[in-house]
Amino acid sequence: MHLDVAECDRCERLRTYCVNVAREKRRAFSAWEYWGKPVGGFGDPAARIWIVGLAPAAHGANRTGRVFTGDRSGDFLFAALHRVGMANQPTSVSRDDGLRLRDCYISATARCAPPANKPSLDEVANCADYLDREWALLATKRVILALGKIAWDASLALARRNGCPIPKPVPAFGHGASFQLLPNLQLIGSYHVSQQNTFTGKLTPAMFDAVLRQCLRAAE
Repeated sequence: MHLDVAECDRCERLRTYCVNVAREKRRAFSAWEYWGKPVGGFGDPAARIWIVGLAPAAHGANRTGRVFTGDRSGDFLFAALHRVGMANQPTSVSRDDGLRLRDCYISATARCAPPANKPSLDEVANCADYLDREWALLATKRVILALGKIAWDASLALARRNGCPIPKPVPAFGHGASFQLLPNLQLIGSYHVSQQNTFTGKLTPAMFDAVLRQCLRAAE
């Protein structure tokens, strides 16, 4: 599946943007050979907790080739996962940095870095079957943690496609919001771990730690 994701060319706008970013680079990363391709999921295939983010960052995963790796969002996320015992180290800087996840798998709603961090609805739809394939692969999942409203909505759509009864109106997103998708599967929401949220205090380490503990309780 990772090869299929990396070779995907469904979204011309996103592919053009990612390639251009990889060619032009950021001065601080001028020595890097950017990944510049769609980014697959990462983590423990036997995970009970599946984290779904928004999309790769232009100079983060689009550079390193691993989700939430090489940017401030990843710094925040993996430090928190390390604090609760789901990551063997608090940092994530490259694909070969030794990071391992336990009981946790991470993927994204869109697999290419979008301009202004905003994939279109069509672009999200083009990636939907990758989430479907991960749904089938992650047979022991008990919790989906959606980072942000776009991931929350995509997770509800994913669950509906895979036989979960989703009411209308759909359950509202919120930090710490939860919805029982199946008797053994719960959707939980969190503000995204973006700099916009973490630098302004909208999302603090204590708030995110509390949501991760909520996920661990729900996974039991």
